[in-house]
Amino acid sequence: MAQQTGETAGPKAGENHQRAAAIGDLRHVVLLVATRKGAWLYHGDAAREQWRVDGPHFLGHIISHLVLDPRDGRTLLAAAKTGHLGPTIFRSTDLGRSWSEARRPPAFAPAPDGNQALAGRSVDHTFWLTPGHADETDVWYAGTSPQGLFRSEDGGVSWAPFSCINDDPQYRQWMGSAQDGTPDGPKLHSIIVDPRDAAHLYLAMSGGGVHESVDCGQTFRPLLDQLQVVEGFDRNDATFHDPHCVRLCPSNPDRLYQQNHCGIYRLDRPSEQWLNIGKNMPPAVGDVGFPMVVHPRDADTAWVLPMDGTSVWPRTSPDGKPAVYVTRDGGSRWQRLDAGLPASQAWWTVKRQAMTADGLEPVGLYFGTTSGELWMSDNDGQQWQCIARHLPEIYAVEAALLA
Repeated sequence: MAQQTGETAGPKAGENHQRAAAIGDLRHVVLLVATRKGAWLYHGDAAREQWRVDGPHFLGHIISHLVLDPRDGRTLLAAAKTGHLGPTIFRSTDLGRSWSEARRPPAFAPAPDGNQALAGRSVDHTFWLTPGHADETDVWYAGTSPQGLFRSEDGGVSWAPFSCINDDPQYRQWMGSAQDGTPDGPKLHSIIVDPRDAAHLYLAMSGGGVHESVDCGQTFRPLLDQLQVVEGFDRNDATFHDPHCVRLCPSNPDRLYQQNHCGIYRLDRPSEQWLNIGKNMPPAVGDVGFPMVVHPRDADTAWVLPMDGTSVWPRTSPDGKPAVYVTRDGGSRWQRLDAGLPASQAWWTVKRQAMTADGLEPVGLYFGTTSGELWMSDNDGQQWQCIARHLPEIYAVEAALLA
């Protein structure tokens, strides 16, 4: 098992090295780990056998998301909430060796004078970061708590409110209040840019539903058809929809998957009807969870990590026996993957940004837990090992490939 110091190798070192060499891929993985008390970077070798830790960065600060810009392979953005600066964005152009704070972090525009329907709001924290389209090299998007959408056109140095939704009366109604149910406040997340079209955007709001724009944010419209809500509420009202994570398939941008408060879904465009694929999960496990990961080359393959969704809302691994579930046929069937994971008494949660995949072959999967453990599989989830322990509560994990 690879240790946090990255000084020991796993049991399949020679086998993995031969495999990596055979595919001619000398890239290595860096894991970007955001936590309640700082951020860490874990650099793996080409065979994903040994891991070198770099960190902590921003020790003591809440880091909600840490993302590497795939367009240049060196720029990092960190969404931070600090004790003395409040919510801000930090930027590094040298893979974390040095950092600078954004000159103008995301902030809501003042409320119009005399407009009681649009009360002023302040950003509690930036929750989600997404690089822009490959043709828009300096564009980034950010989602905040309470729900807000922001854009930077200078690589994350300065940010401005983006689109109509921040102050649109209908969207503000759907967003609810800052005191509504989501832990740590309501959030705008899952900002997706269609790789074929920079003007085609998706986003999700917890609560407030899933929304699409085809005109670069000038307008958005809900995509709620066939999504369920908590019993007793009106599913035609976006207010009551709580998507946890939405993912677009890299190999087929016309397909999206969603892990929702009320199930697991798939959407195949141009259809606007979500298909409930969570109903095919084992009933004893259920279809409640937070993260969703899609295979980088196979649109039929996706992974989820279920949580206990009973009425008391423990939101821990069911029965203390965590497992990843995979579908290889678009959600018709699901398989349990738990080899190497704790067999009992593991009562942690995996948050919506805390599970990811790399682009290697076989696919590497990674997730972080609320108890500060970082887990990995280098074979599509068939076998798991813990590569770091005793970190602060993990909020997000991203995987990036470096030359």
